[in-house]
Amino acid sequence: MVKTILVALDGSEIAERVIQTLDDLVLPTDTRVILCHVFPTPESEMELPADRPLAEPPTFPYFQIEKQLQSYQEQLSVNSELELVTGDPADEIIRLANIYKADLVIIGSRGLTGMKRIVQGSVSSQVVEEADCSVLVVKPSKS
Repeated sequence: MVKTILVALDGSEIAERVIQTLDDLVLPTDTRVILCHVFPTPESEMELPADRPLAEPPTFPYFQIEKQLQSYQEQLSVNSELELVTGDPADEIIRLANIYKADLVIIGSRGLTGMKRIVQGSVSSQVVEEADCSVLVVKPSKS
């Protein structure tokens, strides 16, 4: 039985489809849903010494993402919690799935192909490979 679902949302247009897919599932009312968003750590911040200022102030749309996740929460028929973390997206999704002992992870696939997929990697592929639970990958709609 699926008691805990971690839903990874990245702020892209696929997030709407992920939420719709979650809402289409028939879930018991006691299902625990965690909506999460991972802010990637910018490479430049990791390489700069702490005492040197950044060239431009970091744009951190935390509240914008939090508002978006809260609007998704209102759409759901089950209770949910929010998790906003910073780090490597795939690693953090897997870490959160382990912390919450998730039975299922739902994640979107941006449909990268060819060189883009090789260069950027696929967060959903890494989560499928490394997660200890089942993973439902929601693909973009073909338009």
